Amino acid sequence: MATVKLNVKWGKESFSDIEVDLSQTPLVFKAQLFALTGVPVERQKVLLKGAQLKDDEWGKAVPKDGMTVMLMGSAEAVSVEAPKNAPKFVEDLPEEEQEHMDTKRFGAGLHNLGNTCYMNSTMQCMFAVQPLREALYKRGAAAGGDPTGRLVSATAELFRDLESGGAPFTPYAFLMALRAKFPQFAQKGQNDEYAQQDAEECWTNVMYALKEKVKDDDGNAAVDKLFGIRTHLALKSDESPEEEFAEDGLSYTLKVNIEDKTAHVSEGVAVGLREERERTSAALGRTALFKGATRLTALPPYLTLQMMRFFFRRDNQQKAKILKKIPFSVEFDAYEFCSEELKKELDGPRLAYKEAQDAEMEAKKLAKKGAGPQAEPAAAAPAAASGADVDMKEAAAGASTSAPATTKAMTGKYELVGVVTHKGRTADSGHYVAWVKQPSEGTWVCFDDEKLTIRSQEEVLQLSGGGDWHMAYLLLYRAIYADVPVKAEEAKAEPEEAGAKEAAVMEA
Repeated sequence: MATVKLNVKWGKESFSDIEVDLSQTPLVFKAQLFALTGVPVERQKVLLKGAQLKDDEWGKAVPKDGMTVMLMGSAEAVSVEAPKNAPKFVEDLPEEEQEHMDTKRFGAGLHNLGNTCYMNSTMQCMFAVQPLREALYKRGAAAGGDPTGRLVSATAELFRDLESGGAPFTPYAFLMALRAKFPQFAQKGQNDEYAQQDAEECWTNVMYALKEKVKDDDGNAAVDKLFGIRTHLALKSDESPEEEFAEDGLSYTLKVNIEDKTAHVSEGVAVGLREERERTSAALGRTALFKGATRLTALPPYLTLQMMRFFFRRDNQQKAKILKKIPFSVEFDAYEFCSEELKKELDGPRLAYKEAQDAEMEAKKLAKKGAGPQAEPAAAAPAAASGADVDMKEAAAGASTSAPATTKAMTGKYELVGVVTHKGRTADSGHYVAWVKQPSEGTWVCFDDEKLTIRSQEEVLQLSGGGDWHMAYLLLYRAIYADVPVKAEEAKAEPEEAGAKEAAVMEA
């Protein structure tokens, strides 16, 4: 069936040229109407050709291009917030909320709406990125009323609800907005049930929606700043060595290809960055094979690795899964995959990071010997910290003393803060779960739809595969920074300017 454009009449409002995919069920169209008007699907009465539209089939009401559809129903009412500072007592809370007081500080669970674990786990993991939340809260309300804007607003609202913590809730508004923007997430299987979807596809599609609507003060996309990996691809042909093909790019994930000899995540990344392409050679006057590799030219504050575990099997027409064990670490080093120019930028901070670690180890040794805190080295090395560990007040105080001015710089090293796992044999079935490190406590929490469970780091590292248990599919890492001396020309800058630069680095 073809795609048609319909006009929608809802009370005094009209919407023109709404694209409707007739190969999808009417429920997908109703999700689009929800994204446009805010009228929940269960309240909608859609009249087409004098008949009320069903959810599961078009029947005799298949619309033609240019037709007008009548929508009846009231939009979701805006709730009035209770005073934020009103005192609350545990005994006054509903029993359902009392049950989740122990995990309230970690967030909230999400009810499964029918094979929506891919969505729940993706958003629980993405929620771990505090700067993304802040950007959404700042810009999400002004995202607009188009499907993309509705999805962005729904994401901001979902994050606010998760931040409130407590009892699990149903992410219905977000799901409807996601399906309205990306109809593939409304596909159904043979039993007329919603099909299982790919968590990475959900992650990437949400990223692109946020890229379009959530900008910083300079007009740049927040997700590019937080997750964007700048790359440079260089290819050469053995048949024509003087020719070179080059291409710059931006991506949100590093692929971890899995081969028979792949024994660690880093090896899989190296394989994923190698590339071969057939291109027309001007010198040879014909097609030739060009080989080369991609190098990273700029690193983001948050780095996402995708384990390429799924592949398409032609015999049964399904996406099968590679179960091979691929170990990963709590620390990932991207240095070897960087361009030579970027490596030079990282060398100084990496040295500072190593000196800080060595000084810390030496201090611990002295403490064990009973030397006490006064035995610390006379000249302490610059401290290392993750992106979430920066204390701007401390940095400002340091600038007013005689100590050398420092700034935060990337080391190329990252710490693990989130994992999305998949359990099952195929991509079209199984179960997705999110594992998120809590920055305030350093503990890990497993988000299994509506259920939250505290886990250990050792349990997280066992998610490397090799069987039918949950295995890592997406790995989310956060950059580790080091204190480095400010360059002479930067040190001469006005205090406000220097503070602005520091804030910009840490905001990332």
